[in-house]
Parts: sequence; C-alpha cells; structure tokens
Amino acid sequence: MKSICAIVSGRVIQCLRLEGDQVQPGDEVLKIESMKMEIPVETEISGCIAKWLVKEGDDVQEGQVVAELS
Repeated sequence: MKSICAIVSGRVIQCLRLEGDQVQPGDEVLKIESMKMEIPVETEISGCIAKWLVKEGDDVQEGQVVAELS
C-alpha cells in the first residue's frame, strides 16, 4: 500500500484532506508544527486517502507514516 510520511518531527496541527479524497503529487495534505514553524506536508504520489493514521494534536516523528493511500 502507498503511504504519506512526516517530513519532520513535530505536532500535527491540521489535516487538510479527508479520508476518501483524491490527491495528486504536490498536493498539501497535512501541516506539522516544528520549532514554532508550520511545515506543509505534500504527497509525492497520486491516490485516494484510505486512512489517516494520525489526528490533529498528535506528535509525529520524521519518517512516520501518517496516511495510507489506495
């Protein structure tokens, strides 16, 4: 299964897409706060967000899978 990973460690502040939404490479799907900065997370592949593995307020580590795509 394809996935989207966190590009930095920090806290999820906003999920910009819903499960079932179609995404294309370059689409911003998530924002992470790291060192008082908002870091946008973009998908590198196309697909449908099948399942979010994090929610707003969750702490994430760099490289952690945050969503699965179908």
